[in-house]
Amino acid sequence: METNIPNPETQLKRVEEAVGTIRKISPLNPTVGLILGTGLGRLGENIDVHHRIPYESLPHFPVSTVESHGGELLLGTLQDVPVVCMKGRMHLYEGYSAREVTFPVRVMASLGIKTLLISNACGCMNPDYRRGELMLLSDHIHLQGYNPLVGPNVDAWGPRFPDMSEPYDVDLRQTAQQIASRHGITLHEGVYVSVLGPNLETRSEYTFLRTIGADVVGMSTTPEVIVARHMDLRVMAIGVITDECFPETLQPVSLEEIIHAAGVAEPNLTIVMEEVVGRLVGS
Repeated sequence: METNIPNPETQLKRVEEAVGTIRKISPLNPTVGLILGTGLGRLGENIDVHHRIPYESLPHFPVSTVESHGGELLLGTLQDVPVVCMKGRMHLYEGYSAREVTFPVRVMASLGIKTLLISNACGCMNPDYRRGELMLLSDHIHLQGYNPLVGPNVDAWGPRFPDMSEPYDVDLRQTAQQIASRHGITLHEGVYVSVLGPNLETRSEYTFLRTIGADVVGMSTTPEVIVARHMDLRVMAIGVITDECFPETLQPVSLEEIIHAAGVAEPNLTIVMEEVVGRLVGS
């Protein structure tokens, strides 16, 4: 449990200071936010970048410590849509609190985004899925043990008890499926379970996670989604399946193999994400 949680006034002030620093650098008013996960930075290369801001230059902004993650905020346009993109994210297993991990989402929402698109790398327990395929999140199970909404609620951001009956926007999911179908891209739709990490799971843990209804497992995403929905953002998330976690045939897997698998699937992810953004012109 996080201790020394700042009061609402302090939380608001910290976000406002980060936003103020960004505003001094870039006048862009983004409507869409992007979070790029493990080995999934190619979409950032398609952005017409107006400004690159290293995380460490932003007040109160956590810094990604994972080698496979970038560490900069990109502001520019994608498909003529003004966007702000996190090239690299933070995780609880890095030692950050859930509040710190989701601080960038608070900042992006305060910059004016209305829609948040998230990518992640994940392992699959569903026997119908395979490495290198994509899964659109229809729901999630948050098992990380920490919730970013714990502590005094900041009423200016959202309600004390936000509804989570439909965390992933139905219209955005339908749009993604249409795009994937047109390009012949396999896009499963299922349930993501988030765990703390950083170790991968045991055979028995994979069996348990599958039994409780999860199709894939990862170590991110759900804290950001909880905060995004708290601030009434539309959310879509796609997982790149980087390893097959079938207990009866489980094999050791390295970070290098995970990153390689993410790279193989990344072009398809980029197509779907970029075209979804293009459909948001004017939103």
